[in-house]
Amino acid sequence: MEWYHSLNQPALHPPDWVFAPVWSFLYILMFVSLFLFLEAETPPENEGGKAAALALFIIQLLLNLSWSPVFFGLKNIEAALIILLLLWLFMTAAIIMFFRYSKAAAFLLVPYFLWTSFALYLNYQIFRLN
Repeated sequence: MEWYHSLNQPALHPPDWVFAPVWSFLYILMFVSLFLFLEAETPPENEGGKAAALALFIIQLLLNLSWSPVFFGLKNIEAALIILLLLWLFMTAAIIMFFRYSKAAAFLLVPYFLWTSFALYLNYQIFRLN
């Protein structure tokens, strides 16, 4: 964390203690959303769409899990920014697709979308300032 704390930070950077509880809450929402989505009834003609939505969710989750090792481990701010941008795009698509099967599942992803949008802003500003 010494490297991270040595970086120029944007004005809206929250204190470090905020990240763990926020991400814990968001992961709970994500997995409740996934459960509701998987439990939602799917007409046989829409099975392919449901599989595509699940694939989008899995891809965004893998991107989410790859961000920390790239940002903190590799100390590659630019690559982490690209990962976040891709994550944001796949998450947006997943929310839209989830909405077709379970409105509740889609709405539960909105806080995650908002936080990731904020993280994208923070990562961009750190990239810009350093």
